[in-house]
Amino acid sequence: MAVICKKCGLPDDLCACGELDKEDTRVVVRLETRRFSKTTTMIEGIDPKLSDIQRIVKELKSKFACGGTAKEGFIMLQGDHRGEVKGYLVKLGFNEAAIEVQ
Repeated sequence: MAVICKKCGLPDDLCACGELDKEDTRVVVRLETRRFSKTTTMIEGIDPKLSDIQRIVKELKSKFACGGTAKEGFIMLQGDHRGEVKGYLVKLGFNEAAIEVQ
């Protein structure tokens, strides 16, 4: 017997709730200046319960050849990668209109 999703009522193999939640998520990408005038790209709004945030950080770090981490619901990348991050998040399935770059 198939397991039924409690949110949409479809079987788990057909459930699209995770993808729909990605489209509704509001993501903010901004630039911060940290200690010693180091620039850091901060990404906030990605829910760690709905998406594998550690996998996203690992892929972003390897794609942009920079250091970074995920802490308390934020993704921090060393350097200014605001434009490139938006394009990558759109490829992952996030709605382009819901991604705000500051």
